[in-house]
Amino acid sequence: MGRKNRRREEEVRPLGPGYSSRTVESHPDGDWVVQKVTGSASTKAYRCPGCDQEIRPATPHTVAFRSDDPQGVEHRRHWHTPCWAARDRRGPRTGRY
Repeated sequence: MGRKNRRREEEVRPLGPGYSSRTVESHPDGDWVVQKVTGSASTKAYRCPGCDQEIRPATPHTVAFRSDDPQGVEHRRHWHTPCWAARDRRGPRTGRY
């Protein structure tokens, strides 16, 4: 049975206050739109795709999505800032520990 709490496409929330200006970073896997999030703007927990660990609420972190993705903001991911910086040097962990 599918999840019932998924957002509808028209419900995608824009990035709000507490986010710094967007920058575009070029990496071997393409261009990424990147924003830093302040601790005060972070009100819920996320799972970092770099280390597969939780980013706790009120923790400054990085939000990124592919610049060529037509649904960009909808596919954004929240990363620990050091995990985002190291992502070109290592792959994601495959299992949760």
